[in-house]
Amino acid sequence: MGELGAFLKIERHNVSYRDAQERLTDYEEFLVERPQEVLAEQGARCMECGVPFCHNGCPLGNLIPDWNDLVYLDRYADAIKQLHATNNFPEFTGRLCPAPCEAACVLEIREGDAVTIKQIENAIIDRAWEEGWVQPEPPEESALTGRTVAVVGAGPAGLAAAQQLRRAGHDVTLFERDEAAGGLVRFGVPDFKIEKHVVERRVQQLVDEGVELRCGVDVGVDITVDQLRDEFEAVVLATGSRVPRDLPVPGRELTGVHPAMDYLYVRNRAVATAQSAEGDEVGTGEITAKGKHVVVIGGGDTGADCVGNSLREGAASVTQLELLPEPPQHRNDERTPWPQWPQKFRLSYAQEEGRATEKSEAAFSVITTRFEGTAEGGVRALVVADAEPAPPFGPVEGSEREIKADLVLLAMGFLHPEPKLLDALELAKDQRGNVKAGAYATSVDGVFAAGDCRRGQSLIVWAINEGRQAARMADRFLHRIGHEEARSAVLSGNVSAQDEGPEGPPLHTSGGMPAGA
Repeated sequence: MGELGAFLKIERHNVSYRDAQERLTDYEEFLVERPQEVLAEQGARCMECGVPFCHNGCPLGNLIPDWNDLVYLDRYADAIKQLHATNNFPEFTGRLCPAPCEAACVLEIREGDAVTIKQIENAIIDRAWEEGWVQPEPPEESALTGRTVAVVGAGPAGLAAAQQLRRAGHDVTLFERDEAAGGLVRFGVPDFKIEKHVVERRVQQLVDEGVELRCGVDVGVDITVDQLRDEFEAVVLATGSRVPRDLPVPGRELTGVHPAMDYLYVRNRAVATAQSAEGDEVGTGEITAKGKHVVVIGGGDTGADCVGNSLREGAASVTQLELLPEPPQHRNDERTPWPQWPQKFRLSYAQEEGRATEKSEAAFSVITTRFEGTAEGGVRALVVADAEPAPPFGPVEGSEREIKADLVLLAMGFLHPEPKLLDALELAKDQRGNVKAGAYATSVDGVFAAGDCRRGQSLIVWAINEGRQAARMADRFLHRIGHEEARSAVLSGNVSAQDEGPEGPPLHTSGGMPAGA
């Protein structure tokens, strides 16, 4: 462990953000990295528990106590080996993951006192890129199998699967229907949370390792399912969960009411266009919040990103509505005891910005009953009511009122993957419409599924874990059909020679599967 008893002497230093009003003037990342000395102190607080619950809290099974200690010792080159052992893209998770590992930290028994795992992780990978320690790792010539595999969808799950399969020696082609790889990390999450060069350098690493990237190709349209199966011996689907939950109330057809992701795609493309034009002002695009009264329906991360973008565009006002009651300020041990993820109020970065400008507010327990329109067919207002505190959260009689709105963004989550490709492949689906693939293998031989299209809308850490695990299963299949050694070359944890830590790592696997099984 780090410093004996440091958790008793050193206070937790939370992640630091740029000033709320200052960051609203640009689209640059608002995360501020702390000095190495401070990070070393935070790493010293880790007790390296006999039973590290943080491992269980992390879907990737990250070796958190190991690299906490290495940061304390200023051994970043060793720390990145441990971090990469279980996580292909720690700069994604270090910026975007809500950190269930911190909720499971033993120090979090005293609420708010967990080790700052997320910012330590982010510091390790940022230092690794700066020092040039992150390099392409193509397979050795002797390890090439000649087996072909297609990965459909270049979000975190697809990128992880493609990288693992290529490093195992297979010929990997990664298909993406958008113009660039990254999935929602590239097109759904704003630049001020993760700048896109962070995504692009990882994509370039995959290309340098030998992954063939085909962007702008819609599988099932530009290439048929029959062509896909004829050209590739295995297929990994990582298409995400992209069918949004709609709001079927009167007036839904009015112009100006959009799914949140339609707006976020427009904003990310507008920012990218401005950056490619070397500093030109960010344009508005076909969906814009500039000068409008915006209402965002949904209180999650996607809703927060809509609020943050709207404020940066110069919206007249932004109102964020949440159907559920406001959660308590502190963890309720009867409902979500440690080490579970606590249900409690968290002020989003976007609402912090809204408070700083007095242009945004949030309301809980609000249900929308209908949209009111203008004579031209555009939305002008929402009619809302207080919601009952328990399901089905019906409207409270006599509480109806209007909220002015020129733009309404529906950020209520996603239902399931788009069914067209799944149906063309004749894949079995579960009751929710996701691909039915219990151990990542679907009902069709040689086709595997990973990420949100298999488990439903979830966290980025789950996406990366799913991509790694699906790659293991696809690799096992490819070895079997090639009559080669049955032992999988794609490992889920910190067990291969290239991942050795400074004093020899513990054997570790994630996902409950024995290594190399």
